[in-house]
Amino acid sequence: MSQPAAWDAYEPLALDTAPLPEYGSGSLADLLPTLAAGLGVPGTTATIAELTPADRVCVFLVDGLGWEQLRAHPDEAPFLNSLLGTSRGGTGRPLTAGYPATTATSLGSVGTGLPPGAHGLPGYTVRNPETDELMNQLRWRPWTPPHVWQPYPTVFELAERAGVHAAQVSSPTFRDTPLTQVALSGGTFIGRLTGEERMDAAAEQLAAGDRSLVYTYYAELDGAGHRYGVGSDTWRGQLMTVDRLAQRLAEQLPPRSALYVTADHGMIDIPFGDEHRIDFDEDWELRAGVSLLGGEGRARHVYAVPGAESDVLTCWREVLGDRFWIASRDEAITAGWFGPHVDDRVYLRIGDVVAAAYDDVLITASEREPKESLMVGNHGSMTPAEQLVPLLEVRS
Repeated sequence: MSQPAAWDAYEPLALDTAPLPEYGSGSLADLLPTLAAGLGVPGTTATIAELTPADRVCVFLVDGLGWEQLRAHPDEAPFLNSLLGTSRGGTGRPLTAGYPATTATSLGSVGTGLPPGAHGLPGYTVRNPETDELMNQLRWRPWTPPHVWQPYPTVFELAERAGVHAAQVSSPTFRDTPLTQVALSGGTFIGRLTGEERMDAAAEQLAAGDRSLVYTYYAELDGAGHRYGVGSDTWRGQLMTVDRLAQRLAEQLPPRSALYVTADHGMIDIPFGDEHRIDFDEDWELRAGVSLLGGEGRARHVYAVPGAESDVLTCWREVLGDRFWIASRDEAITAGWFGPHVDDRVYLRIGDVVAAAYDDVLITASEREPKESLMVGNHGSMTPAEQLVPLLEVRS
């Protein structure tokens, strides 16, 4: 496997220049196994070497809080920015999300402690090889048996079996969703409507055991970015809320606790107009030989009509190769985009062609994906704005 390119010194187009996620040492998939290993949970390994164990551990995941966006807004997030030097065990460095940098994939990586090629949620929408339909892994449509799709235990389940008090504090909406079942189940689910209630409940759950592993989540920053853009008044207002929530939780930590504030991905605003938004539904060249278009605008899975795989790859490289990393399925797997190994059951979920945006560009689909095609803020690819996420630390 080629080594990750430097985050600030890569060139586009050639596949070996794509800056790989730091699977095995500094990705979201490594976070909970490292924390659980510090709690003595069998079957887990500490792979983020910079982290120090604590008896009570809380992960506060803020949807869409990228490292670059946080550093660019110190006035809106003074508390979080004051913690930048604590990131990743005091090194002041971020983690990488994993590919693609999208919520369903990242939550799968966080909860299972596995990279996408193993847990099997390798995109926003991917083909189900059993039905040849696109499966939306965030909304779980069409419905698919959850534990057939993702059979591995979560880190919370392993922790609970080991006698660690495990809990998730989130919106009641997520209590019984299939994504929660396959990525975040195990221990106690605490449903709370407001962010303030979640922070208070997370602190209570931390104190409920001599060894505790607690997860809490806030989604509204991501929604503001998608609708209005990063840096919009609405987004900045949400960042101010996140900053207050993180401080509220930090001030309530029981003794022997460590709080980690992280995210599932960053975000980038994409201008409107044909130069930046390429509409698949109106481009006959890109549609030729394609049976299904999966993924999302900056991280596409392209499924070819049988026998047309090579032609589709050639066409996409010719049309988009100056603005996207374009790989065949096997090239993307060999390069390590989805982790060091891809399970057999996951192999055909990955596109025959995989397209990851380098430039400020989207592949939209105005007819198939009308709502997604209108989003201002987007994510999914391997650029620093999308991949890099904080791991801010507070200890008591």
